[in-house]
Amino acid sequence: MIFEVIQIIAEQVNNYLDEIGLEKSVVTENIAFLESQNDTVSGNLDDKVALTLINLDEEATLKNVPNHTIQNSKTIYKNSVINLNLYLLFSANRTIYINSLNDISKIIAFFQGKKLFTQTNTIYNRNNVAMTNIDNFRFTVELYTPTFEELNYIWGTLGGKQLPSALYKVSMIQIERNIAQGEGELISIFTRDTKTKEQS
Repeated sequence: MIFEVIQIIAEQVNNYLDEIGLEKSVVTENIAFLESQNDTVSGNLDDKVALTLINLDEEATLKNVPNHTIQNSKTIYKNSVINLNLYLLFSANRTIYINSLNDISKIIAFFQGKKLFTQTNTIYNRNNVAMTNIDNFRFTVELYTPTFEELNYIWGTLGGKQLPSALYKVSMIQIERNIAQGEGELISIFTRDTKTKEQS
């Protein structure tokens, strides 16, 4: 589901840029490859805005929520669903610096206008084979502002020069395999013994 969410976000932002008369400049790529010796990889980032997953974490408040369903009078027990937060970095590597600033500004404007994404309010390429398994989804996108120290660490880890960028937190992405860990019979009949105390 991680790939699907990132793909949806990239398509949505590109569609918005196209609507306002700008180039569809967002590509799903690792900005760390900008300085790569592989011309094919680094070439994908030429005059583009890279959308890169730089971190993820599990939502601690939902970590131990029980996960079970009832099927045919049986309770099916599964491991808890993994609820993830994704941290996505938009990095503008446009040839002209002003274009980089403009793209980042428009990306921020897009998410200011749309923070909630669901299957009913979001149009995406359903013909993509990788997207055929998507059914219902719901996630939010919020601007995440790192400190100067964190920002320096991020770009140091990515190993490249700092570019005009915006970091977003995507909440929450659910990941679950449909594997039962156990099952049990439903309790359908309750009995209670009543004892009468004899009076002396």
